[in-house]
Amino acid sequence: MRFRNRVVAGLVTLLLPFAGLLSLASPAEAAPSASASYTKPQDWGTGFEGKWTVKNTGTTTLTSWTVEWDFPSGTSVTSAWDADVTSSGSHWTAKNKSWNGTLAPGASVSFGFNGTGSGSPANCMLNGGSCDGTSVPGDAPPSAPGTPTASSVTDTSVRLSWSAATDDKGVKNYDVLRDGAKVATVTTTSYTDNGLTAGTDYSYTVRARDTADQSGPASGARAVRTTGGTTDPPPTGDKVKLGYFTEWGIYGRNYNVKNLVTSGSAGKITHINYAFGNVTNGRCAIGDSFADYDKAFTADQSVSGVADTWDQPLRGNFNQLRQLKARYPQIKVLWSFGGWTWSGGFGQAAADPAAFARSCHALVEDPRWADVFDGIDVDWEYPNACGLSCDTSGAAAFKNLMAALRAEFGANYLVTAATTADGSSGGKIDAADYAGAATYVNWYNVMTYDFFGAWAAQGPTAPHSPLTSYSGIPQAGFTTADAMAKYRAKGVPANKLLIGIGFYGRGWSGVTQDAPGGTATGAAPGTYEQGIEDYKVLKTSCPATGTIAGTAYARCGGNWWSYDTPATIATKMNWAKNQGLGGAFFWEFSGDTANGELVNAINNNL
Repeated sequence: MRFRNRVVAGLVTLLLPFAGLLSLASPAEAAPSASASYTKPQDWGTGFEGKWTVKNTGTTTLTSWTVEWDFPSGTSVTSAWDADVTSSGSHWTAKNKSWNGTLAPGASVSFGFNGTGSGSPANCMLNGGSCDGTSVPGDAPPSAPGTPTASSVTDTSVRLSWSAATDDKGVKNYDVLRDGAKVATVTTTSYTDNGLTAGTDYSYTVRARDTADQSGPASGARAVRTTGGTTDPPPTGDKVKLGYFTEWGIYGRNYNVKNLVTSGSAGKITHINYAFGNVTNGRCAIGDSFADYDKAFTADQSVSGVADTWDQPLRGNFNQLRQLKARYPQIKVLWSFGGWTWSGGFGQAAADPAAFARSCHALVEDPRWADVFDGIDVDWEYPNACGLSCDTSGAAAFKNLMAALRAEFGANYLVTAATTADGSSGGKIDAADYAGAATYVNWYNVMTYDFFGAWAAQGPTAPHSPLTSYSGIPQAGFTTADAMAKYRAKGVPANKLLIGIGFYGRGWSGVTQDAPGGTATGAAPGTYEQGIEDYKVLKTSCPATGTIAGTAYARCGGNWWSYDTPATIATKMNWAKNQGLGGAFFWEFSGDTANGELVNAINNNL
């Protein structure tokens, strides 16, 4: 997201082609290649807008650019767009984004920033040479070093080590960055950072400089939490306790990763599915870049209690998840791709499973957030069957896709899938080779909810997450028990099946009958969607009055709701243990109470 100050007051334009700064630039080392010039489009007294333009003045394509300059004391950059801008004291460095580094001969690109102070830039350098177009070093900047590893972590220090960067003319040294700010420059591939605070989260990256003093891209980040301080104990037992965190929850719902800490839920789970990545053109893709890695969280919204800055290497939910994992090391995070809305892309992915798997691995293991994710989850609704759209990939497509993911990610990553709970004869479980695919997955999140709802506007009213069948159930096979039995009969091991819990209810309006099976006139009103409401709302707005098939229900006026409560969750968790299931998962965190009442029920009873 780019933010520009549009205030126009005392407009001043300053054009500095830097022809007069030749004595301050690095000596020429190669043929003419590129120039950099600076203008000040706006100055409103208390601040200004600056703009740099890089132009390829040579005859060959420029593949990257780095502009460096000095500001006098009191002048600094406060925000920037179309470049990654960092500083070391009064020295400022701007590097191209991944999408604007290549310039054909004669082409140009601009980036801008907002600043404070009244000074002008000096000592301009472009790719280590002068900015006037007379010379640019011909060598490329060094590669990114390996993601640092952390060892010897104490209350106040940590030792970092990393694999060396490469450069055609040699690496001179490495900058060590803590939370985006440089803390040291070393000539070796290790560093011990001292003077830290006990029980505190830190993030480290490293970047190399070559003999021409060009700095390369930053390494992947390593999250570290110093010892000491306080933290919740990890959950006990060997069962999976997994919750979905939705990327869009940070908007209208105002539910941030930090809420997992304040609710007490973070200490009671083992895994998080981050929902959702997109599936488009047969490839894995970013779902919401702003929420994922760009949104700046304030100190009170952040897991670490420290506000994000505009120039740190990674922001957004990904950085918050990194901080959460540093504080709660028992938590593993999987990136979930697809979901109801984005499942349409799996058909094309199934046509070339290997290419799909490569794209997913490249995205999940992007150096900017490689340490955040421990695996991948596929939410394909539904293979060789109908969901939002109908898929005709064939019964083998799902197995082939999961096999390709396992081959690409290897044995050390988690590979999982959200799967149908349609246990009816000839239903969705029968449509795909879930048994064959089970060889390649760690577990299935069996979506044992949403069996019934107000899409059948006239009813009959029925619990949306029945554990077992009951007299008058609208559709045979639409229960948790039927689904699990069918998977096991096909050969899926019980310990690879997780029972699903919805942290919400489904309801009808125009209902006159208390018991299930009544007629209705439509969907009950909901906060975000008709016919659906969070548990945290329903527990007080329509308290449960009865239970059927292991699910609570209530009629409040003309509205009838079914949902799970701590009591019904206890029943379902005990059933899951008796069946030898691998654990439980739930959709999704923000439906729970502020003190994590439902997560607590899962943890205590599983």
